[in-house]
Amino acid sequence: MSSPSTRLLASSLILALAGTGATACSDDGQKSDSSQITVWSLEDVADRVNATKAIIADYTAKTGVKVNLVTVNEDQFPSLIASSAAAGDLPDVVGSVSLAGVRTLAGNELLEPDANGAVVDALGRDTFSPRALELTSDDGRQLAVPSDGWGQLLVYRKDLFDAAGLPAPDTYEKIAAAAAKLNTGGVAGITAATAPGDVFTQQTFEHLALANNCQLTDDAGKVTLDSPECVEAFRFYGDLMRNNSVKGAQDVDTTRATYFAGKAAMLIWSPFILDELAGLRNDARPTCPQCQSDPAWLAKNSGFVTAIKGPNGTEPAQYGEVSSWAVLDGAADPAKSFVEYMLSDGYPRWFGMSPEGRFPVRTGTKEDKQKFRTAWNTSPAGVDTKKPLSEVYGDDVLTTLRESPDTFQRWGLTQGQGKLVGAILGELPVPKALADVVGGKSDARGAAERAKKDVDAIAKGVN
Repeated sequence: MSSPSTRLLASSLILALAGTGATACSDDGQKSDSSQITVWSLEDVADRVNATKAIIADYTAKTGVKVNLVTVNEDQFPSLIASSAAAGDLPDVVGSVSLAGVRTLAGNELLEPDANGAVVDALGRDTFSPRALELTSDDGRQLAVPSDGWGQLLVYRKDLFDAAGLPAPDTYEKIAAAAAKLNTGGVAGITAATAPGDVFTQQTFEHLALANNCQLTDDAGKVTLDSPECVEAFRFYGDLMRNNSVKGAQDVDTTRATYFAGKAAMLIWSPFILDELAGLRNDARPTCPQCQSDPAWLAKNSGFVTAIKGPNGTEPAQYGEVSSWAVLDGAADPAKSFVEYMLSDGYPRWFGMSPEGRFPVRTGTKEDKQKFRTAWNTSPAGVDTKKPLSEVYGDDVLTTLRESPDTFQRWGLTQGQGKLVGAILGELPVPKALADVVGGKSDARGAAERAKKDVDAIAKGVN
């Protein structure tokens, strides 16, 4: 995978399930055949499908339970799960479900929280990242079993920062100062997403907004995008992009290309950039002058900031996505043992399929609390060239990345607004308002008020 996740399944799922009255049905809440289960996986890339099949084969050999694996494209998932729910023929387990997707499945009563909670308890609740459990829980119910995650990163040129005597850019103040000082000589101070119709822009802005304690809603569900914290986030982002960045709408590809060419001192991107930055993918290689003789030069000269703190922030925060395994309503009993297997014996191979974007949120076992973090450290990353990330980035960077799930935050999910989160990913009112600030068409307060008004309108449609 070479770009940040842009899943829109939650917003699509709201529409697909609307009007079906869909809830799973079974006579006794359990499927009668306990010798086989059906598992849907949203990982449909060929090499990952083959890796998943190999893990499943070992599970079947160990338990005797046959697993019917169905790989589903994330764009098709909403309509397929809706039709299966309407027919009372849900799969037993779904894998690689996003946070917003979990909340939407829960809102339509398609999950089996008791079963998912039983899996977490059996594996050991204290072996999971507390933040990952929080993000996948609601009112004491474990909606799904968190598996792995990725968090937005601020990547920066250590060589340029060191030469200028600048500290790591982990606060609004430090980011702004560095962007202004390093925006010179054909190098932009920072490059980040600004395209108004791009989920990547939503993710990037939310990352910086969370740092300043700007929230989508309060605990009562009231939209709060016009709060002082959010106005400051709009102002900060707008000033950065207008004064110290690349002109024109920027997206996933252009921001990466600018940093890879050595034309930016900072970049906000997902960790899926780690293997590309190290020169391990032929279709996305660094192009800076120094990279011609050493494809890993840029990786060696880059630093990484996970959580950031704004002037109004209560704690450093990071936008994070967590993928989960979810036992669905009416699942056969072996569904629980399958998910347990995928988070124990099969776990290193699962997150090892693409370790640059799969930080294990189960850190270890009851006996070895760091077992899976250690295994992740040596998992080979890359496509055309395979190499453990530790060989490129070193232990300090890897430790920071491994621990990042503990600072993950997201708009709306812990406030019970999963459906609203999915809906705004479909319409993207925040990136559109942000574009007005970046383009000089609106001030920060006007953009924040516009975003609140648009999200209020969306909220009326989903509540």
